[in-house]
Amino acid sequence: MDNVGQRAPSPPRIACVFGASGGIGRALCEALAVGGTEMIYAGTRAGQGPEGAGIRPFAFDLKDEASIAAAAEAMRAEPPELVIAATGVLTLADGTGPERTYKRLDPAAMAEVLALNTIGPALIAKHMLGIMPRGRAFTFAALSARVGSISDNRLGGWHSYRASKAALNMLLRNFALEMARTHPDSVIVGLHPGTVDSGLSQPFQSGLAEGQLTTPQDAATNLLRVLASLTPEDSGRVFDFCGAEVPA
Repeated sequence: MDNVGQRAPSPPRIACVFGASGGIGRALCEALAVGGTEMIYAGTRAGQGPEGAGIRPFAFDLKDEASIAAAAEAMRAEPPELVIAATGVLTLADGTGPERTYKRLDPAAMAEVLALNTIGPALIAKHMLGIMPRGRAFTFAALSARVGSISDNRLGGWHSYRASKAALNMLLRNFALEMARTHPDSVIVGLHPGTVDSGLSQPFQSGLAEGQLTTPQDAATNLLRVLASLTPEDSGRVFDFCGAEVPA
């Protein structure tokens, strides 16, 4: 994918953001609205997302498939052309952070990370891809991370988080191959947003080089620019916020 910034296609008429209460998710909704998207389904756990003309909030729980299925079914009559799963966790609610050594592996914590970073987005894909009509172009994207790259891993550590993102990347590749048979104009990708100033990265921001931390607004603008430049030939891959492919 080498055409980032070379064209300015029309914004999607209808978009959907799962995780609209997070830093990146909220910024994505706001950027889509400013960019001209007429209707934005904004999903949060409480069902209360960003406010604004054209924004339609809905409730879902990443660990409750029935809630995801119900949300997708409610969109069937007017399915989005762009779906973004802007969800993910690095530090769990109880304060458990990424493991720096295999000695800190805990099965319960590992299962929770995989449930939120891998299984949840996969279920979003399962139900959202299922409502996409044939013969119409659409894009499905999920927030991934460069640390999910196996070939690029030279530091180790962060075992559950790395594994959850690597597994997500594999699932996105699988979905892309399967959907290409019935929806040849589909694009299914992972996105690496960079280090964004959000709740996810907050505990790990000390020591970052100057300029390495990105605002949610800039991250959203970058990601939407990348998504607008993708074609079906890019489906199944992972791209960073500059449009460069992240190796598997």
